Amino acid sequence: MVTSKIQQLDKIAINVKSHRLVKRLLRENPRLEEIMKSSKNETEALVGVRNWVLLRLKQKPDAYNYYIRNGKKVSLQHLSWEDYAAIRILDYIDFAGHEFPDLNLHGEIAVSNPIKMIWLAVTEGTGGAKPYFFEDMLELFRQYRGEQTPKQPGRRQIEEWMERYPSGLDERIVKLREENRERIIGVIIKLIDTEKIKSVRFSFGENWSYQKKYNKVLSWWSDHRFHLKFAVRSPELLNEMLGNSLDPDTMKILYDARDAGIPFFVNPYYLSLLHVRVPYFAIGADLAIRDYIIYSRQLVNEFGRISAWEKEDLVKPGEPNAAGWLLPSSHHIHRRYPEVAILIPDTAGRTCGGLCTSCQRMFDFQRGHLNFDLEKLRPKRNWHEQLVHLMEYFENDSQLRDILITGGDALMSADQSLKNILDAVFDMAMRKREANKKRREGEKYAEIVRVRLGTRLPIYLPQRITPELIRILAAFKSKALKVGIRQFVIQTHVESPMEITPEAKSSIEQLLSAGWIVTNQLVFTAAASRRGHSCKLRQVLNEVGVLPYYTFTVKGYMENNHNFAVNARSLQEQNEEKVLGEIPKTYYDEIREFPKHTPQMVEQIADLQERGGLPFLATDRNVLNLPGVGKSLSFRVIGITRYGRRILRFEHDPTRRHSPIINKMGKVIIIESKSISEYLAQLESMGEDIREYEGIYGYSIGETEPRMPIYEYPTYPFSVTTEMTNLDVD
Repeated sequence: MVTSKIQQLDKIAINVKSHRLVKRLLRENPRLEEIMKSSKNETEALVGVRNWVLLRLKQKPDAYNYYIRNGKKVSLQHLSWEDYAAIRILDYIDFAGHEFPDLNLHGEIAVSNPIKMIWLAVTEGTGGAKPYFFEDMLELFRQYRGEQTPKQPGRRQIEEWMERYPSGLDERIVKLREENRERIIGVIIKLIDTEKIKSVRFSFGENWSYQKKYNKVLSWWSDHRFHLKFAVRSPELLNEMLGNSLDPDTMKILYDARDAGIPFFVNPYYLSLLHVRVPYFAIGADLAIRDYIIYSRQLVNEFGRISAWEKEDLVKPGEPNAAGWLLPSSHHIHRRYPEVAILIPDTAGRTCGGLCTSCQRMFDFQRGHLNFDLEKLRPKRNWHEQLVHLMEYFENDSQLRDILITGGDALMSADQSLKNILDAVFDMAMRKREANKKRREGEKYAEIVRVRLGTRLPIYLPQRITPELIRILAAFKSKALKVGIRQFVIQTHVESPMEITPEAKSSIEQLLSAGWIVTNQLVFTAAASRRGHSCKLRQVLNEVGVLPYYTFTVKGYMENNHNFAVNARSLQEQNEEKVLGEIPKTYYDEIREFPKHTPQMVEQIADLQERGGLPFLATDRNVLNLPGVGKSLSFRVIGITRYGRRILRFEHDPTRRHSPIINKMGKVIIIESKSISEYLAQLESMGEDIREYEGIYGYSIGETEPRMPIYEYPTYPFSVTTEMTNLDVD
């Protein structure tokens, strides 16, 4: 059946643009033209190209050894740009005819055979390959000839790109947000007056003047409960709060989203960050925020049939997850690694301050496990008993030493609920430590040394960071230090420098004052991937005391096509832009000490930047969360579909421990949801000059960056057992 369909596709005529690209490809590569036209069939074409490229590659021992992976460790730094191309061409030939399930197309089989596609186009004008495919081939052979090379931008160029994006602390931006707030307050006054939203806490007295109402709502603006109560839950209200600025096409998508069952939830504060009156000095600066609120056509079309990206999140009671871990609950604990597990509480922490369009939990929203019914998410009577049971899992596991409390969003839990969870973590850590006293050296269990809270609220709803919350966090740290917990982390998610507002800055200052470090995970969306955007974000984060932690490629399938930036761009950003903030190893020990003085985090970062001559500290790693197990950016492009979408083969991150199941899983195959040509066209639609991205096609091999020492676990004064409990990989 698959073979028959592929044969049918092979008979499809290529279009006019593809013909012209093929003609140019042959004109630029006489040897390739000779091979294609002299080959009687696709096999001869494959053999001819392979012999041509292999002969050249064998003349370069490092490149050849990297290609064949003969066990000799060869650094990417020893490969030339032409070597990258030669290795990719040979990988294309080695994997020619291989079939890969394409989950972007719900499991439809994709077959990679680019040399065959070229041969069919040359000899018969068929193969069905799209212009995107031939554009990638054109760039590949230019790279092979040494005519397409990466151009390392200088510091001045990178800083010019960074200047395109003001931060939310810019006085001009602050003024615009005040205008937005005034407009939104007017809408909220009308909602209260017409009783479309009723609230005992947030209501007006009789015969109040408009000014009195306005002043009252303005005073409520600093209360996070107000923003949750008046969060946007419909396309109509979203458009009204944005000054009816959304065009008909966008509104049609939003109406369709509602009909498809996608929830709407955007709080007024965050909505005030979007431009309605676009300033000349910040054109497009809010796109990374806007694309996190406004749903895409692809998401709407896919909702209801989204496949789970994180396979280890699919848990059947009594059976191990995809990573081999046995879990006490099918939806309270997620686990990939030996050392860390995620806790999702049965509290309001199972939801967020808003729904991000590329949310990693969209699959759970689709199947109803997550929602924005805040009343129903209040803790149930049996939650305390469940929490005790979940803590026993951490206590009795031989390797767990790190608990990441998230959801949803950890800080959506009420203060008392969060305190109860942290108290349970403390009691568990204390019991685990006491139990170790009875175990012999080499048999001791890992003790809890790190507690993390995953939250976007310092950015999405900074009003949630209250004095009472800070007291809870500070008190927990004070007593947790006594039972061996040494790392306290607020793991947040800032997407744009425009999100760092005076309110967000204040919330971060308070969290640092409680003795918790604040780290950031950026999702590298198409809008966030523009030249200089991520560097400017790192710089602004540093200015308020936040350390970048990860820069994630957008995961998911076709539902996230709009926000997806190709992995080649992540590599390009890592190698051409982020390198500007590369920290000399002589400072590593100093950075490791930063968490001991969190109230002085801003000063510590600024001092190191000044001494190192760095515009920002690049403490983050560019990675992709693999759909199997772990994070990595170690890959080779081994194939390409006739639509120009690349096929990547990932290896697991060699710098950290994994579940032993990876020895059975082997390599992980990812088919990207868009071609590089489509990605560049999307950037161009954002106003980008795609000539600035020259060289992007050449990034076809990646290696995961080493982890910064500040993110390493502290060592124990004893040897931890090598036994792994709660594991079933048979």
